[in-house]
Amino acid sequence: MTPPDPQRDAEIAKRRRKRSIALALVLGGLVLIFYVLTIVKMGPAVFDRAI
Repeated sequence: MTPPDPQRDAEIAKRRRKRSIALALVLGGLVLIFYVLTIVKMGPAVFDRAI
């Protein structure tokens, strides 16, 4: 078993953080796309309804 390498651990953490940010951006983009498609599919009259 090799001793822990702080530099390698920092590099792994950096890559993991970048991957997490990229995944969050992709997920946010998909949510936005589904939201916009839902509004478009319902049509413009959805905003003229009485609440």
